[in-house]
Amino acid sequence: MGNDHLGRCILSRLIYGIGPSVLWVLVALALSVVIGALLGFIAGYFRGKVDAFIMRICDVMLSFPLYVMTLAIVGILGVGLENILIAFIVMKWAWFARVIRTSVMQYSELDYVKFAKASGIRDSKIIYKHIIPVTFADIAVISSSAIGSMILQISGFSFLGLGIQAPNAEWGMMLNEAREVMFTRPELMLAPGLAIIIIVSTFNFLSDALQAALDPKLMTSTAAFHKHRVVSKIRVRNKEVTE
Repeated sequence: MGNDHLGRCILSRLIYGIGPSVLWVLVALALSVVIGALLGFIAGYFRGKVDAFIMRICDVMLSFPLYVMTLAIVGILGVGLENILIAFIVMKWAWFARVIRTSVMQYSELDYVKFAKASGIRDSKIIYKHIIPVTFADIAVISSSAIGSMILQISGFSFLGLGIQAPNAEWGMMLNEAREVMFTRPELMLAPGLAIIIIVSTFNFLSDALQAALDPKLMTSTAAFHKHRVVSKIRVRNKEVTE
């Protein structure tokens, strides 16, 4: 890939940029999912005042746009990747809690869960044995779908100069640095731009694949589609043989 306008190896900086652009985003996502899942399970299973209290906190957190709150937190704590990741965790957990709560409320109304409650089984054991396994698919799908947007957001903040600072490498910051010489060496924007596009598209395809693999309705429709194709091919072959 050659060197940039300062003589630095572009390939080495792309590889080094995987850490702040992808790996640290996964860490922030994992913490957000853990906090959101914990509160979502509590709110969706126990309902009542606990649910109302947690959901009012989520409403307050979700009433502010993500970018505005991130800018506010960065303005208070200072510029840096760590502060942006803290802002992501502070803002994202509420969205995960609300989505997971809806899923838990749906599955907690199933007959075998009601039977377990009537049998006197502890709530913690019911959640662990009966609720977590069936909600894991929903958590996996929404988590994988959020990775792409978080990568784009952290790259955008780094492009604005609010994320990781030079001389450390990050894909958004590499785009910002290439912007200064975009008319003389526009190819410098190609490598980090393609890296962001490829990794975001990969996680989006992963989310679609997980949803298709874990959702019984989509599995049924996909199986029916393949069955229709097989039957059509057999009919065509039989017609050819008959002719």
